[in-house]
Amino acid sequence: MDYRDGFIATIGNTPLIKLQQASEETGCTILGKAEFLNPGGSVKDRAAWAIVKAAEDSGALRPGGVIVEGTAGNTGIGLALVARARGYRCTIVIPETQSQEKKDMLRLSGAELIEVPAAPYRDPNNYVHYSRRLAEEMAEKEPNGAIWANQFDNVANRQGHIETTAQEIWQQTDGKVDGFICAVGTGGTLAGVAMGLKQHNPDIKIGLADPMGAALFHYYKNGELKSEGSSITEGIGQGRITANLEDLEIDFPYQIPDEEGMPILFDLFEKEALCLGTSCAINVAGAIRMAKDMGPGHTIVTVLCDSGTRYGSKIYNAEFLRSKGFPVPGWIS
Repeated sequence: MDYRDGFIATIGNTPLIKLQQASEETGCTILGKAEFLNPGGSVKDRAAWAIVKAAEDSGALRPGGVIVEGTAGNTGIGLALVARARGYRCTIVIPETQSQEKKDMLRLSGAELIEVPAAPYRDPNNYVHYSRRLAEEMAEKEPNGAIWANQFDNVANRQGHIETTAQEIWQQTDGKVDGFICAVGTGGTLAGVAMGLKQHNPDIKIGLADPMGAALFHYYKNGELKSEGSSITEGIGQGRITANLEDLEIDFPYQIPDEEGMPILFDLFEKEALCLGTSCAINVAGAIRMAKDMGPGHTIVTVLCDSGTRYGSKIYNAEFLRSKGFPVPGWIS
């Protein structure tokens, strides 16, 4: 018999999807790792399980314990579902600006949800700092342990991608992958996949697709953390070098404005039936740029992080798009 043993065993082993229009436009094979097919609906299921497993292995987390995290949504959903599957409780701190769909899914997944005002990382009331303080308080009184998942600086996140995502891409492409690119939230996916692939072939090129408002494009291009502009994307964009990003080398850094990514996202839905989330707009736009720079005949892989169903009230909503000055595709209005 062929089956997966529960939620945890269903994480990973997602397919690669050839993106037809992007491939035709560039003369390359552009493949999207279909992470929206993970059981919790996003690539963050991998980080969630890797972090929890590391805490279990170290003895920091025991049955009945608590997982605490500050997250823009998808990692929280993954953690809440892993917690439910493994017998833990979960408390999530989220910026109140995140989509209602994510908040609803977090509550449905069993998490205690604490919404806080959006604040920059330097602010002590930023959602990440708030979650750290909360975890420290709970650790003092929870008999079975309470951990701060700390997805940004917990390198179990990166290690999970080294051991799973990178190996799957290598096997699925028969070792013929020439480049990998995606955006950065924590840095776990980009750094982990890069390091895992380079174990097989150090000549594989690595790209960064950075949204406006993030600081990593200028860092990898000019050695300076500098941000400019803003983006409607959620869950990506970083203003510092997290522990997961340490030792990462980037060959092709790109800064992708929403005006470039959003039409690509809408075309993927209208022409290829792929309803994807906001980060996918930046990722696929980056893959197209990288393919053009590398030239025809190459195989470029990126990540299709989550489904557009988590953004129905925003990027697939005509009123929201108009409020941000974006053209509205006819099939939305």
